[in-house]
Amino acid sequence: MNARECKPQVRKAKMADVRKIHRLINDAAGHDDMLPRSLSEIYEKLRDFHVCVANDAVVGCCALHIVWDGIAEIRSLAVDEQRRGAGIGTSLMRRCLVECQGLGVGEVFVLTYVPAYFERAGFGEVSKDVLPHKIWSDCVKCPKFPDCGEVAMMLTLGDAD
Repeated sequence: MNARECKPQVRKAKMADVRKIHRLINDAAGHDDMLPRSLSEIYEKLRDFHVCVANDAVVGCCALHIVWDGIAEIRSLAVDEQRRGAGIGTSLMRRCLVECQGLGVGEVFVLTYVPAYFERAGFGEVSKDVLPHKIWSDCVKCPKFPDCGEVAMMLTLGDAD
């Protein structure tokens, strides 16, 4: 990092971040790392998102979606291709996990094409059958349904209220 670069900071997303979030997610989806999201979906779920900002640019995003009593989903974790491997994704995921604990969420799941990444963070593979039925409302709208190939993974958090 040169003297003119500032340390990336994670914060809640703002309205001005939506188009950058959209680009990050859909760039990753173009590489089959995740499913694409529409601009309208990002606006509708903006409160779920955290972003990582470096030098006034959004370089990563991640959403925490509350699904049901005690369970949430981490979704749309994307990092600018030039910045991957620098810990940005991990920082975003950690922020979501801290938020989970503050909300009293005891279990967090992901649906991912990159299971090794989430394994390193402590998630374990589970059958999609153990996930709440509410997730299927999103799945049935997906153009890849029912054969999307995403892997379901779960993390149990300690001492959730």
